[in-house]
Order: sequence, then C-alpha cells, then structure tokens
Amino acid sequence: MSNRVAITEASQRIGELVVFQGWVQARRDHGKLIFIELRDRTGHVQVVFNPKDSEALHQKATQLRDEWVVEIQGEVIERPESMRQSDSSSGAVELRPKSLIVLSQAQTPPFEVVGDGYNIGEEHRLNYRYLDLRRPRMRKNIRQRHKVTTAIRNHLNNFEFTEIETPILTKATLEGSRDFVVPSRLQPGKFYALPQSPQQYKQLLMVAGFERYYQIARAIRDEDPRADRGFEHTQVDLEMSFVTRDEVMNFVEEMIKSLVAHIGGKTLTADPFPVLTYREAMTKFGADKFDAREDKANPNELAFAWVVDFPFFKTVDKGDVAEVRDGKSGWTFTHNPFSQPKEEFIDQHLKGDNIGAILTSQYDLVCNGFEVGGGSIRASDPKILRATYKIMGYDSEEIEASIGHMLKAFEFGTPPHGGIALGLDRLAMILAGEESMKEVVAFPMSGTGRTAVMDGPSKISPEQLDELGIALVSTEEDENA
Repeated sequence: MSNRVAITEASQRIGELVVFQGWVQARRDHGKLIFIELRDRTGHVQVVFNPKDSEALHQKATQLRDEWVVEIQGEVIERPESMRQSDSSSGAVELRPKSLIVLSQAQTPPFEVVGDGYNIGEEHRLNYRYLDLRRPRMRKNIRQRHKVTTAIRNHLNNFEFTEIETPILTKATLEGSRDFVVPSRLQPGKFYALPQSPQQYKQLLMVAGFERYYQIARAIRDEDPRADRGFEHTQVDLEMSFVTRDEVMNFVEEMIKSLVAHIGGKTLTADPFPVLTYREAMTKFGADKFDAREDKANPNELAFAWVVDFPFFKTVDKGDVAEVRDGKSGWTFTHNPFSQPKEEFIDQHLKGDNIGAILTSQYDLVCNGFEVGGGSIRASDPKILRATYKIMGYDSEEIEASIGHMLKAFEFGTPPHGGIALGLDRLAMILAGEESMKEVVAFPMSGTGRTAVMDGPSKISPEQLDELGIALVSTEEDENA
C-alpha cells in the first residue's frame, strides 16, 4: 500500500493522508471523544475519533478492544504544545481518522503486555511468549541482540573472515557435557549427536586452508538449565590460523570494544582488559568467573577481563556422569581436549608426568561475573592430541574410534591455529542489563527444560518408534505420570 507508513515516520507526514497498521494498545473514552493508542513495530501514536467528524466512524471505534489489529487511514496533524509526549518520536502528532478496518479481533490477553513483565511467572510468560514479546522491553532486547550480532558479523567480515556453516547432525564428541542424540532411521541402532560446539569442524577448516572462519552457531548440550545457561545456546564461533594466544586475545578484545561503542550506553571499567592467571583470579576473587566492578549493582559498567594459564586436567567429579564417562583414568580436561599445552609443559604432557601441574593455552573472557567466551590455541600435532586422550585413559583403539578423523587430517599439513567461542546469549544479556538469558532469547526453554509455546519434549507415536527400531522401557515414574 503506497501510503502506508511506520508510526515513527508520522512526524514527517504532517498534513498528509496516511495509513497506519498495528495493534490497539489502549482505548480511552473521554466524553464523546475516543482516544486510541495505536502501536506498530516502531512506536505508538494517538488516534482521536470525534463524532463531529464522522458519527459512523466514532461508533465503530467504540467496539475496539486492546490488542485488536486494525488499519486506520487518516490525516496526520500536530498536537498542541501542552499535549505533546516527549517519550515518543510520534508524540508531537496525532491521527485524525478517515477510515477504520478491523483486520483481526483479539481475546483478552492473559496478562498485560505494556509493563516489564518481571512479576509474571516464567511458565505463564513462556506459554504465551508471542504475547510477552509484544512488550517494549522484550522488543528492545531482541532488536539489540540483532544489533549485536550484526555488529560482530560486520567486524569479522571487515577482517576477511569467511562465514561457514557446519553440520548439526554429527558424531558424539568429548566436550564436557552430555550429548543430545538423534536415532538414525537408515542405520538402525546407530545415533547422531547434536553438536556441543563446532570445535572439530572448525579445526578441520583450518586444515583446509581457510585461515579465518566464523559462524553464528547453535550449540546443544544436555546440562542442567539455569539463568545463564540452557540446553541450547548461540555462540560466535571463530578460528584463525598462524596466530599466537596474545594475537587471538587482542583481536577479540578490539572486537568487543568496537561492539560496546556501537551499542552505546555502556562504560568499560578497564582498557586494555586486565589479564589474570587462573591462580591469581582464584586468590583475588575466589572464582575464575569474577565480577571486578566496584559497584556490582551498576549494569552500565562492563568489567571485562581475561583469565589465562588454566590447569589442563582435573580429577574427575564422580558425581558428574559426563566427566566419569570422559575421564576413564580419573583425569579429565578442564576446558577442551583439543587445546595445546603451554610450550614449557609439552614434554611433560607427552610423557604423562605430573599431570595436575600441566597448564594449557586456554583463555577465558569474563565480564561482570559471567564467562562470556572461551578459547585456546589448539593441538595441531597428532602426538599431542593422542597424549591428551591417553592421559584420560583411552587406549589406541579407543582413541582411533573417537578422534581418528582428526588425527588423519592432521597428517596432511596443519597450520598452528586457535580461536574462541563467545556466548552470544550471555553477551546480549549483559549488554541489555538483564539477569537471565531468557530475556534476550525469543523462544527460550523453561527452567525445567520445557520448550516455549510448544509442549516439548513430547511422546512420539508407536509407529515412529517402530520405524526407528526403538523400544521404550517403562519406569515406575512413567507409570505414575
């Protein structure tokens, strides 16, 4: 429609006949006048129905209710100075309607969509997430997340990175969490795993010679949900060839500074970012994910810092099923089995001596008490990668079954390489001043692992189970459900 305009454009269309389409945010009856607050994706504007202008149109406006979707054609006029709203770009104007079309009626919403929504129960909000997303705070958060993603993409593109997608259906890997698995119909009894990260594929891309790769990647891990972690998350995944640890950290730091400047409204507490060893962080803060702000209640301050020199291995937590499975010897990795030991520990690593003292080239980026990124220089020598798995208790046959494809690839000329994965959800949460990642994700899972709006996980039909060759074993818990 040629004369349809966004509400934020209204102030540039004074005296013109325009069409607005959107939702009725509120209706107020003041004597004979009816005031409609009309909202679209850009803002809101007041529409005044006066029976002196059109009795039929005024009568039609009396039927309008909150959240109805309408199309209104009318003339944009200036509001009196005393009635202008300073909090809206369209507050200096209003619409004198000429026609009204109801595009969709709406039931009374289960909750108001104009407030911040914090007082509404999580399950209730997620059941009606499509309504919850109408509130201004949520729209602002989701749009800012888009702005964050776009700024990062543009920055990486400017430095000649190539965006490459990697598979979602893949093989189970050792990355510290339980895998979500998918049964194969064509190969009964076998399963794909959903990726905990693109770790192995991005290293193979370095073998392929791309040198600079990135991906806005989905990562899926079967770990207990919490405010800053869910089954699914999005990470800014990047990898570079022919780099040192400091070069990767410096590049990422400059990208973060550029992003913060682009978003605006936030202040960095330190430039350059402090670099602490793991031991220094534990001594000073008692944690490697620390909050260095003096005023921890100030969401506008961003205290970024690097943590380096982590122990490569730790003793297995016998209460953690994934650690017990991965660490057959009683030792497992602290961050990533594909990391390179620090140069001075390579001989020790190859021999498997004094395992607890070996330090890795891992580096974590923390901000305001959260880990927002983690990476390392990678093991590109097959001997080092084999030694890592040997320390964890894997014999030659098990190593070949697990990472034989990586070892084979490394035999064909592998550049030194390293990278990082930045948690986009956590980063967007911090930049938005929120306390939960759910506030910056369109359709997050609940704290109990239920999907938003759709009722998942759910049972599948007996026919689907038969086709996949799967039989379910009933438990007492199932029978009582």
